Amino acid sequence: MTGPRDTHGEDAAWRDIVDNYGDRPLLEPEPTPPAPQPDDQPDDHPELATDDPWLEERFVPPPPPPLPRLPFDRLLAWSGVFVSPLILLVATVLQLHLPTMVAWLLVGGFLGGFGYLVAQMPRGPRDPYDDGAVL
Repeated sequence: MTGPRDTHGEDAAWRDIVDNYGDRPLLEPEPTPPAPQPDDQPDDHPELATDDPWLEERFVPPPPPPLPRLPFDRLLAWSGVFVSPLILLVATVLQLHLPTMVAWLLVGGFLGGFGYLVAQMPRGPRDPYDDGAVL
């Protein structure tokens, strides 16, 4: 059982909320901070002021090893996989007419290069305990 409620006070509170809804409160402007005073005293540690952190001794990685040179057969296969579709795409976009024999040679170069690369993949799985980390 609920007790008697003060509906007049509640209505007045809601009316006050609705009357002020959307109004923004006026805030006093913040005082501006005083300007910093120049320091007339000499530095206690002038050598620290001239130290550049980039000049400190830091780790410089060794130069990377040169890229491995691919054997000629694998280089030819990769060029067939990438260059053949590129030539066909450029010819199609520029609406160049390629002789039928050249187009078939490019398709064959792609398929042959892809097939050669798949055939040269290792047959067995890698060592299951090899996480690739080399120290």
